[in-house]
Order: sequence, then C-alpha cells, then structure tokens
Amino acid sequence: MSTELGGYMGKVIKINLNTQEVSEYPFTDQERKLFIGGKTMAAKILNDHFKGNEKPFSDENLLVITTGPLTGSGAPSSSRFNISTLSPQTGYITSSNCGGNFGYYLKKAGLDALILQGHCEKPSWIEIQNDHVVFHDARDLWGLKTSQTQQALDEKLKMKNGRVRKNGKICIGPAGENKVLYSCIVSNERVSGRGGTGAIMGYMNVKAVVASGNSTVKVVEKEKMVRHTQKWFKYLRNHPLTGNQLPKLGTAGLVSGMQMKNILSTKNYQYGQYDDFEKISGELLAEKYNIVNKGCLTCPIKCARTVEVDGKHVKGPELETLVLLGSGILNNDLESILKWNYELDELGMDTISCANTISYAMEANEKGLWDNGLVFSDQKAVSEIFEKIAYRQGIGDELALGSKRLSEKYGGKEFAIHAKGMELAAYEPRKSVGLGLGYAVSNRGGCHLNGGYLVILEGLGLSINPTTYHGKADLTMLFQDLMEMISATGQCLFTSYAFFPSPLMNHPNSWYTKACNKILPYCGGVVRMINKFPEIAFFHLPVFHHTKAFEYVTGMKMTFGHYIRCGERGYNLEREVNRKFGVDANKDALPKRLVETLQDPNDPNSKVPLEKMKKIYYKARGWDEKGIPTKKTLKKLKIGSDLID
Repeated sequence: MSTELGGYMGKVIKINLNTQEVSEYPFTDQERKLFIGGKTMAAKILNDHFKGNEKPFSDENLLVITTGPLTGSGAPSSSRFNISTLSPQTGYITSSNCGGNFGYYLKKAGLDALILQGHCEKPSWIEIQNDHVVFHDARDLWGLKTSQTQQALDEKLKMKNGRVRKNGKICIGPAGENKVLYSCIVSNERVSGRGGTGAIMGYMNVKAVVASGNSTVKVVEKEKMVRHTQKWFKYLRNHPLTGNQLPKLGTAGLVSGMQMKNILSTKNYQYGQYDDFEKISGELLAEKYNIVNKGCLTCPIKCARTVEVDGKHVKGPELETLVLLGSGILNNDLESILKWNYELDELGMDTISCANTISYAMEANEKGLWDNGLVFSDQKAVSEIFEKIAYRQGIGDELALGSKRLSEKYGGKEFAIHAKGMELAAYEPRKSVGLGLGYAVSNRGGCHLNGGYLVILEGLGLSINPTTYHGKADLTMLFQDLMEMISATGQCLFTSYAFFPSPLMNHPNSWYTKACNKILPYCGGVVRMINKFPEIAFFHLPVFHHTKAFEYVTGMKMTFGHYIRCGERGYNLEREVNRKFGVDANKDALPKRLVETLQDPNDPNSKVPLEKMKKIYYKARGWDEKGIPTKKTLKKLKIGSDLID
C-alpha cells in the first residue's frame, strides 16, 4: 500500500512462518497520521489482532518490527527500530527500542514494518532483499552466540566479488533459543533488551532476520531538513547533557549522581547508596577501561563505551548493568562487570532482569527461603551462572523464569523487585517517587523509560523535591507522552535530554534553577492543562527540534501540542492492549519494600506514596478508578477501528 507522505516507504509485510506465505499488511496514510510509526504503529497492529486470550508462546502471537518516519532521514540519532510482542515475561505488551542498523536497512528494503507470526518447522533465518523474502536453513547457526551468528551470516551474504552485501541484522543467542523469559534480540552490538523478545523469536524457530536493499527515504522539504539537522546537531553537541556528560562518560556517568541522591540500587534495592560506588563509576570506566566512544548511525552523542574483554574490543556496560551487577549484588569489581556484560550480550540476555533475578535469589538464600548457593558479593558463583541460565541447566532453569515467578514459588514477594513481572531498572525509587509511579503504571512493566523517567527532574538533571507527590502524576504523563512519540518517530530517547535549557543544567546553584526546582512540583495544574488541551501549544519550541524535523520529512503539520497528543494516543493504545489481558489498577503495583518500608528510618517520606499518586494519575489520563481508559478518552484519541476517519 503506497503512501503520499515523506518518511515512509509505504509498505508493511506479514510473514506466516508456518506456510512461508508473504502478504502485504494494509496500513493507510490516515493510520500513519494517527499512529505515526515505531511502537505506536506496532501497538495498533497488535490491538487490531489480539482478543485477550492469546498466549506469548503460541502461533496467535505476533512479533512486530517497526521503523519510524525519521528512521533513515538523517535526523540525529534516528537509526532506531522497535520490536513489540506479547511478552513471555509479563503476559502483556512489551515494546523494545533498539539501535544497531537493522531499522535503517529494513527501510532500504522498502519496508516500514515486518510482522512475523507462527513458527518455522525447522530453525531458519530470513533474508529480505528489497521486497523479496527467502527462507534459509539455520540449523548450522543454532547454538551460536550473537556475534558468531552475525559473522556467519556475513559469510553467507558474500557476493561473487568477495564483498559482503550491505545489510542489517537481528538475531538471537542461546538464551532466546532456549526461551529464557528475559532473553533479547541483538543488532550489531545493540540490544532489544526487555520483555523477552528473544524468547518469542526462539519459539518461532527464527535465528535471524537480514534486510538489505536500495530504497531511499523521501524527505519532503530536503533543503530545510538539511539546514535544520545541522542546527540540531550543533545544539546537541553544545548541550551539557548530550554534548558533555553522555559523550564523556556515557550513561555510566550517572552512577555518582545516583549515589549522591540516594537512588543507587544497592543489595537488591535495600539501600540507595553503596560505599564502593567509585569502583563501579563512569569516571573509573572512562579513566581505566574505555578505548573509544561509539554511537549508532547518525548519532552525534556517541554514548557507547568500547572496552577490552578477552583480547577483543567490545561494547562496554551501560548504567543499568554497572549498577545491578555492581552495587545491586554488592560487587565492586568493575572488570568482572565488563566480562559479564559481554557474556550476557553474547548469550542474548537482558542484563537488567538477569541481574535483578540473581539479586532476588541471593536475598532469598540469605533469608533461608531458598538454598541456591548464591551469596551477595560472591563473584565466582555469579560468573558460573549465566551459561546455566541461557542453556536452562540446573539452577539456571529456574533463574530463567525471573524474580516474580521465583517469589511465587519460594516466597519473598516483598523483595522480588518487579512491576507486572518485569524487573525494575537501576534507580531506587524511594528517593525518586515520581519514577516509582512511572515504574508501576508503565505499560511494559518495571521500565524507567516507559515510566516517564521523572528521575531526571528528581535529581539527575534538575533537583525538585524527590519525595513529594505534588505534580508528579501530571509530569509523569507529560514525559511519558513525549518519549512515546520520540520512540514512534524512530529516534533515540537521549535526544530528549536536550529539552532542558542549558542554563538550568550549567548553573544548578543559580537563583533561577533553584526557583525552578522549588516551583515545578506545584505546576501540576498548568501541566494538566497542557496534557488535557495540548492544542493550546500550537507552536514549535526552540529547545525541542523534533517537531520541525517531523514536518520537513513527512510533510505533515506537527506542533508541540500535536506531538504530545500523538504520544498520548500511543500510550493509551498500549494500555488498551493490556486491558484485554487483565491489566488494571491492581496490576499497577510495586513490591512492599518500596511502598511500605522506609529507605531512611528518619525520613517518613522515603517510600513511594503510590496509591495517592495513582489516583491523580488516572484522573489526569482520563482513566476510571480501575485504571481503564474511558470510552470518552478512547474516542478523543480515535482508538478503535470505528473511530478512525
């Protein structure tokens, strides 16, 4: 189905893996205007397909791989693609935003999205060249780790002249093959990490997908986009977060700030500080181990670290891995974390869920609930466990299930740190309660990004009161919707860091920054007006370059208010998918440790006031008291096949 819009290739294909039948999936320009791309396009496809009785490991599930209209447009950090499915870890929708180069080459193949359904009779890999799809036997690839798989595929893709045809790949490792519930999908060294997308590919018997072609992305106002992109690149490079902190230290640079703000997850979220934090810090990583910075296609930020492991130059650990395999399990040996990070990527496992599952097991062992041999600060035991998990051997077969299921078997639900079955990120929320709300209501589970990442206001960017409930619900909604739309367009969420004016970041002790920190929590009413009536923001913001770029590429009008509304539609659409599978207010929960136990016995506010914030959040969202989007809200957002006109 062709398109008149820029930024889109105008074609979505669906592959029935059982029959190897390839068909075009209808997606109209009217749907593109409403559901944009990325995770929102995927949510529309899943919502149209699911009834609510589907199982993750079944032929009724779909794996939906989508690009955004800015993917391949040359916009900063716009090589992203999204993978959405019914998560085997949570039983609800999961969406995982990934770098690498697969999204770029999927568009080169002439596709906006790829839908997989069913399962192959034997292990297979799929080649897409332009719009031609070929199935290949992958039995010789089965069992290979992720880098080995990609190298082997390049050998298979060599042309007669000996050169490898330019391509993008996604693949799984042994963890995905063995359906570890938090296994992931890898593209180059970048990871679609959360929710068990790799396990779904494993169920489908698909080892890899390769895309290539010679299509180009149409940009409606090319000259304007070139000038705008140049200006945008310069802005990002001059901003203190995207031009200094992230390039200099990567996400690992947040460790020290998290320590100062009492949000550094320590010993399975028992504490917010770690005495040896400097030994796992971004500063030490940069000084002693970092070789060179790398970034995804068209990325000026270059947040990725390159380190040496076993004589190889490989991608270094992100913040989550450093913290959760560091302070989270009381491990102060940075070199071990470098090795574990590489091993987990090679096996194809989510470092967040894996680390948190291990820390739960350590505490369960410590409390006498489960004799499993895992002890806090014991590096040797951890070093031996990853392959056991990936291959479902011995105790690894149980650890492959994640902390929620283990706590249901052995006890300790109060310290199984997850939301909706997905383990939390590295930020301890009792001193960042807005993020705590975000964790609980996030559509995909315990995710800091889908949760709105309010920690950037509560200590890691600005420093508003981190434990007050005032304003947090409305700000969470706004940030969730903004990031939802950034993901939908095909961009990296780090571009949103530059949303905060540089003076506020550069001068944290100035009178205007202090005033902003003090006033912002009490601006909930103003934020509510923007959230409820975004059409009042009928302009472009100088600090938010995304809207003009969208206009120049697609030819669609996109004010800041319209941008927010599109994000709101995407967020509610995923919630509507989850509603079909039983998500309601009862599922928007956190473990008792975070909502009942004080982090600081001398601070009565050092716990997450979740129920109080949820009520305000539901009202702001236009959901009923059960956490369900009302018919009025769905109609306003044109969610439902009968409401698109």
